Amino acid sequence: MLSGRRLDLLDPSPVDVEVDDIAHGLARVARWNGQTIGDHAFSVAQHSVIVEQVCARLEPGLRPSERLMALHHDAAEYVIGDMISPFKAVLGDGYKEIENRLSEAIHIRFGLPARLPASLKRLIKRADNICAWYEATQLAGFGTTEADRFFGSPPRTIQLDLKPEAPNTAQASFTARHEALLKEMEARR
Repeated sequence: MLSGRRLDLLDPSPVDVEVDDIAHGLARVARWNGQTIGDHAFSVAQHSVIVEQVCARLEPGLRPSERLMALHHDAAEYVIGDMISPFKAVLGDGYKEIENRLSEAIHIRFGLPARLPASLKRLIKRADNICAWYEATQLAGFGTTEADRFFGSPPRTIQLDLKPEAPNTAQASFTARHEALLKEMEARR
């Protein structure tokens, strides 16, 4: 990692996880394999910040720790990249196991439960699908009917206007949101 940390993919240690490495990596990992409009790819970092915001709109009473888990829902991708779901299925359980180990190390590093509670996992998936619908229709050339089929229709109460950001901007936004949520968590202790 750029921080100088060495992260063992098969046995990741929370002490080797740094938010700056996560933000840097996610800001340079393209959603949709980079097949989006705009001067920049729509990054996983930008997607993650939006998913966290959508979760908070869907469930206004979320605790800061739950919002931090939402922000980090794709954090393992800073190491393993973003793969489309059909390809993940082909790779099978080995891929999922590595992704889960990384996610657990990331959560532990930031004082979160290793695994997501089922209700939060469902909420994040819902917010993820809402964001993916807008990404598909605004950035990746999908029609609304096609996006509805893959992601479900988003609620009318949530409107997103997506514009891909430069990597440094997405990185800074992710880091700032992470730091703000950590401060909120500490204030509640």
